[in-house]
Amino acid sequence: MPGPLSRRAVLGLATGLAPGLALAACGSDTPAPKAGPPGGDGSGGNGGTGGSSGTGGGTRTVRHARGDTTVPARAGRVVVLDTDALDSVVTLGLSPVGATTVSAGAPFPAYLPAERLAATKAVGTIGQPNLEAIAALRPDLILSNQVRDDKRYDELSKIAPTVLSKTTGPTWKENVRLHAEALGRQAEAETADTAYRTKLRDLVTALGGPAKAAATRVEMARFLAGAPTRLYLNDTFVGSLFKDLGLGRPANQDKPGFSMEISAEQVDQAAADVIFYSVYGDAAKSDQGKITEGALWKGLDAVRNGRVFRVDDNLWMLGIGYTGAGLVLDAIRKDLVAPGNG
Repeated sequence: MPGPLSRRAVLGLATGLAPGLALAACGSDTPAPKAGPPGGDGSGGNGGTGGSSGTGGGTRTVRHARGDTTVPARAGRVVVLDTDALDSVVTLGLSPVGATTVSAGAPFPAYLPAERLAATKAVGTIGQPNLEAIAALRPDLILSNQVRDDKRYDELSKIAPTVLSKTTGPTWKENVRLHAEALGRQAEAETADTAYRTKLRDLVTALGGPAKAAATRVEMARFLAGAPTRLYLNDTFVGSLFKDLGLGRPANQDKPGFSMEISAEQVDQAAADVIFYSVYGDAAKSDQGKITEGALWKGLDAVRNGRVFRVDDNLWMLGIGYTGAGLVLDAIRKDLVAPGNG
């Protein structure tokens, strides 16, 4: 049985770790397709034959996006099929026995403590899990979401009890609560949430207080190889962090939705006081050079004032959970808080 959460994993909510790795341009932050309310036939993985018994003995029933599923009271052998569930499991004190990767042969996210994933086996890629590899691990619980795995839910449920959230991104705190309920680790989730909220308050204070934070218009831009540049809206993981901090947002981005796309001729749409940006894939195949070398970009307030910051694409796009969120807050503090101001 995996040991308790290491000191390093706990400190991951408050200190910086190594950067993560890349995912295809759609990202784990891809918005969910419209889905109906929770329902189903109530079987929800109850008949899974591949799993072992829970480490705590007994069972509980968890309601999720596909209905009610009976899970071990304290699951111990967990397989996760997206990066948000991976962050949850590690944050809550477990080492998953199996996890998908962003691409074939890719490592697991480097922002998570390496020792917690040393024994974790790769079970295919996100959105294309290898069911035979999952079954071979004899899990007692599988965690994923409808965006990635709704269509194979019945197959997964035959292997082990399977719990799906509706989506990832802006619902990440709700998803952690669901993961914690499925794992029987609600107390650990409360501890992580408390640490996150403390870090939020401390950062807002360091930024000069709520009024100053609200007066600072912040955006997240992403240059994508082979695709248009994106400006992220509120219904995203990073958008939720900006809102939690009470940061201001450019009017054209302060709205529901996933992202808006801009061309080199529409750079005025990226006007903000602070621009965080990342690059996915080969920068030479993106619009980064065309945009950042142009007069429109150089005329933006954030650029003229030296308030443009490149961030780790892998962490900001894939670190969807309390450990990842804590590290993003650390990056924001590093870039926006002057030395000596906290």
